[in-house]
Amino acid sequence: MSNALMAPRKNKRSDASRAIAQAIIDNYNPETAEDMQDALRDIFGPMFEAMLQGEMNSHLGYDTNDHGYKDTTNRRNGYTHKTLKTSMGEVEIDAPRDRDGSFDPQLIPKRTKDVSGIEEKVLSMYAKGMSQRDIADTIEDIYGFEISHETISTITDQVIETANDWQNRPLKKFYTFVFVDCLYVNIRREMETKSCAVYVVLGYDVNGIKDILGIWIGESEGKHYWMQIFDEIKSRGVEDILFISMDGVSGLEEGAKSIFKDVVVQRCIVHLIRNSIKYIPSKDYKTYTAQLKKVYGAASLKVAEAEFERFKQAWNQYPGAVDVWVRNWNHVEQLFNYGSAVRKVMYTTNAIESVNSSFRKVTKKGSFPSEDAVMKALYLRITELYKKWNGRPVSNWALVRNQLSMDDKLQARILKYENF
Repeated sequence: MSNALMAPRKNKRSDASRAIAQAIIDNYNPETAEDMQDALRDIFGPMFEAMLQGEMNSHLGYDTNDHGYKDTTNRRNGYTHKTLKTSMGEVEIDAPRDRDGSFDPQLIPKRTKDVSGIEEKVLSMYAKGMSQRDIADTIEDIYGFEISHETISTITDQVIETANDWQNRPLKKFYTFVFVDCLYVNIRREMETKSCAVYVVLGYDVNGIKDILGIWIGESEGKHYWMQIFDEIKSRGVEDILFISMDGVSGLEEGAKSIFKDVVVQRCIVHLIRNSIKYIPSKDYKTYTAQLKKVYGAASLKVAEAEFERFKQAWNQYPGAVDVWVRNWNHVEQLFNYGSAVRKVMYTTNAIESVNSSFRKVTKKGSFPSEDAVMKALYLRITELYKKWNGRPVSNWALVRNQLSMDDKLQARILKYENF
């Protein structure tokens, strides 16, 4: 065996860190892990104060021991008492002030009371779909200390109450488009793992701003649960919806209209294609979908009807595929009551499928121990989506809004809620 392999492992800790550790032990005599945490919390305050004094010295250009000429009229002006929230608990400090109020510390910015940065980093990594093991490994690699899975779970559990508040928040009175869909997650219940439906509702407000109205967890997808969801949405303040796009759950259209009587319910064209293409040989997929696009993508209803007749004749050897479109022709036909930009928003649930794709980045990790764990993971993912959307309207919204205004009835409904 080589000398290199036989050499003892080099300790990464510096002499300075050893000296600090020994000083803490000498002064506090900790006997348990809790004692050590109390000691660390006790020294955080003086450490923060010393660092803030250093920032103040740099800001003013002199320190507290400098009694000579000072190249500034600004002076120290006492202290502000603050209670900081840290990863070790609450810490009391006295933050220095200056006379003209120009001191803007970087360590603890003004009005900041939470410096538990590690919690924020854990939540951010969890929201991005990292597992607890991956988070623990990353924290150790970057910061050089271990964090247990239990600690990570405790940190992320802090958002459950916030998630529940979000789920029950009042909604806007009016949405132009609403998209509904389901995805499935595995939840461990009573010694077995069950596949449960997660109902997701995405809305566009009158300005084309996206918002996830809520997520609900049920045993399986069905019209009765959807009706409960629509009823809840109404009880949370929604009075009117122009369009609902959905994938075609039996009874969903009737359920939606029983609660929002003037809504237009649109079957997703992409789902109809998926339902019909299973009757077509794979070698003909490309030709089949290209001809279908000439139907739903036509410039007018008259052209669409002509293309539909050609489509039925061309594919009559596959009656199952054709029948899907015959039975749902009203959902293609009603598209042409609106402009082309509106149609493109209406006829696909791609917007919400994109949301669900983002959700799957955190649900693919495996089964969840509870519904709360699912809600926690998805809510944190939603906060990431909100950051990505950044309150901007969806693409091409100005044209969509103009085309909606061309319909007098739709415009009247929009104007009623323009300021909400």
